[in-house]
Amino acid sequence: MGTALVTGATSGLGEEFCWQLAAAGHDLVVVARTQDRLEELATRLHQIAGIGVEVLRADLSDPADVALVARRLSEPGDSDAPVGLLVNNAGYGLGRPFLEDDLDAELGALDVMVRAVMVLSHAAARSMVARGRGAVLNVGSVAADTGMGTYSAHKAWVRTFTEGLSEELRGSGVTATLVSPGLTHTHFHEAAGLDVSATPGWVWSTPEQVVTAALDAVRHGRVLVTPTPLYKVTSVVTRLAPRAAVRAVVRRIPHS
Repeated sequence: MGTALVTGATSGLGEEFCWQLAAAGHDLVVVARTQDRLEELATRLHQIAGIGVEVLRADLSDPADVALVARRLSEPGDSDAPVGLLVNNAGYGLGRPFLEDDLDAELGALDVMVRAVMVLSHAAARSMVARGRGAVLNVGSVAADTGMGTYSAHKAWVRTFTEGLSEELRGSGVTATLVSPGLTHTHFHEAAGLDVSATPGWVWSTPEQVVTAALDAVRHGRVLVTPTPLYKVTSVVTRLAPRAAVRAVVRRIPHS
């Protein structure tokens, strides 16, 4: 079935990617910042799904750690299986307006959600093209069209980057896909310090819905996928609406 590497693997969408890929018979390389959580996840995946799991601790805001993951993607050791699917999932919200936030925190988020995506995609895609098969899956967001601070800007970059990469890869046997979820029941908002308690239940997606749609798109070679009907419509509206109208709506949304 091949080996998949998942960043941000120990929670939220990353963990759901791991479980669905494991259920499909893929061995995994799991990447996150916390060694004990990685080892706990690896043990559960191996015991329940019977797959091979390699643990790779890395902080993707650290260029040296990003280089370590890139080497695993481009130069597997003699005992390592080549990675056939890269899932660039790691990311987080800062929960503060740009001008009120610490610049180092903003640069760290840029490193994780932009620089690391570029570096790892470059390493993975070059190796995959040489083998004539593989896929890169990047996690974006419907927020990419909203202009809601630097998180939106990062995800807008990821979308444009993925579309460009998909064109470069055309005919190579390797694909690039972007999944753009909306509000999803993970710890993302809690970690960012955002109060979403008043958000009605009908607007939320589940991690299962998002990951199922994303992996289905990869299997069919689709470039862009937005899970659930609500966010498909939302994505169309935000792209077609006058930008002034979109900004007016965004102004009504609290940052924290």
